[in-house]
Amino acid sequence: MTPTATPAVTPTAKDRMLRRLLESPTLEFLLEAHNGLSAKLVERAGFKGIWASSLALSAQFGVRDCNEASWTQVVDMLEFMVDATRIPILLDGDTGYGNFNNLRRLVRKLEQRSVAGVTIEDKLFPKSNSLLPGHRQQLAPIDEFCGKIKAGKDSQQSEDFCIIARVEALIAGWGIAEALRRAEAYHAAGADAILIHSRRTRGDEILEFARAWAGRCPLVIVPTTYHGTPTELFRQAGIGLVIWANHLLRAAVDAMEHIASELQCNETAAEVEDDIAPLEHIFELQETHELRRAESRYLAGKSGSTNAVILAATRGTDLRELTHKRPKAMLPVNGIPILERLVQTFRRQDVRRIGVVTGYQAAAIDLPDLEFYPNPEYGNSGELSSLLCAEPCFQEDLVVAYGDLLFRGYILRELLESPEPLTIVVDSTPPPEGATDYAYCSRPDDRTLFGAMPTLRQVTPTPLQGEAPMGRWIGLLRAHGVGLDWLRESLAARRGQEDFARLHVPDLLNDLVKSGRVPHVQYIRGHWLNVNTLTDLERAGAFAHRAGDTRRTSR
Repeated sequence: MTPTATPAVTPTAKDRMLRRLLESPTLEFLLEAHNGLSAKLVERAGFKGIWASSLALSAQFGVRDCNEASWTQVVDMLEFMVDATRIPILLDGDTGYGNFNNLRRLVRKLEQRSVAGVTIEDKLFPKSNSLLPGHRQQLAPIDEFCGKIKAGKDSQQSEDFCIIARVEALIAGWGIAEALRRAEAYHAAGADAILIHSRRTRGDEILEFARAWAGRCPLVIVPTTYHGTPTELFRQAGIGLVIWANHLLRAAVDAMEHIASELQCNETAAEVEDDIAPLEHIFELQETHELRRAESRYLAGKSGSTNAVILAATRGTDLRELTHKRPKAMLPVNGIPILERLVQTFRRQDVRRIGVVTGYQAAAIDLPDLEFYPNPEYGNSGELSSLLCAEPCFQEDLVVAYGDLLFRGYILRELLESPEPLTIVVDSTPPPEGATDYAYCSRPDDRTLFGAMPTLRQVTPTPLQGEAPMGRWIGLLRAHGVGLDWLRESLAARRGQEDFARLHVPDLLNDLVKSGRVPHVQYIRGHWLNVNTLTDLERAGAFAHRAGDTRRTSR
């Protein structure tokens, strides 16, 4: 199902969610995010809360992590992150951006924007990142920092808003005893939890601190440098919350540097297209479909007018026992049925009305918000009989697709942008041995020609003698305006003939060519497959992964 816009969660509810994480009897985890998109990804991954890292927020602005980004710029970004998600956000608030008075204002502004809590560290403003090599870390006097904690707690409106005191004594090299002394003072001043930080590559001093702390209040750690320490040791030590503090930022930088280098070296995007998220996934993360639904509700004349018909009546006998109780269109690929993937692809391009022609094991197709058109003669008829069953969908703008088809979303997007009344999609890569639906066109694919589209000459089940095909029809076409009239008329002309029950869509395409109503051709090069055999099904898993596979969020 297409996700709806992120529903609102009240500020106090998010405060309580964070407090429950801090007080949980089991070890909990937060993951870093630095903007609205990364915050969505944290939530979708299943994390219960978000760490708004000062390092990551500074880096996404392109500045250093030493208070070069102002607190107002940080809070503005937090507002986008809050709006994009339903889980609580804990801000890495540095030193509170000044003295006690600055912290009081920061707390008020964070609560106004539904941020659930803030961590402040006992260093001097402006601070520098704790993990900078060889950098001297100066700590604030204990009494001064305790006053800051009290000021923040007195300023909050929600009793569940959390202020966490970050102890930097180990970072500064002052030892366990000083870290414990400071932590106890901060706890007495009202801190809701203690974050104990370390720059060592082993977690020994963190575990030693945790044993000595003995659960006096919740304990938070950030194992960035001591990532090799087994998580189970943190559980045994009574630590309550682990923060993965900068990993999404670092992953993004690594990926962006790679793609930027590839584009610069190769001067084409063709080499990297399979290594990056499809545009459709970005649109889905932005919840573009919610806007489309809102337009159809609130703006007259803005509703989508493209319909789709999916031919999914066959069993798929070559898939053996896998289709014993379901049609092949319902075979799962990485846990999601082929048909559901196809429907998702259509919905991402705002194709709202989708008709599915059913036949074999029709009851196994249990997807919502579809129109079903049964073909009772599916076992003794061809594709044209199935297509005719869905005639109520033949309105305005129509896409027809085989039900065992997977393809990258840009193919459908370009098909919907075609100005021609009737367009079919042809893959111009050399067909494999044993393929069908060979396409012969007015000219071969040529990447240097992006103007007029070629036209179809013929679709054949086997290659023509002495002439190489120019590709394969993949089982996807679009008809709109007069093109839809052509489709209706050609179907009607064939319907009364004795051989109608044996005819398939390529027969219809060839009839259109003969009558002078010639389909145009949209060439592609790969990025699709149909599932007819067990080998195809194995390939489909890898294909879906490369195409930016996403987990289904609901049914």
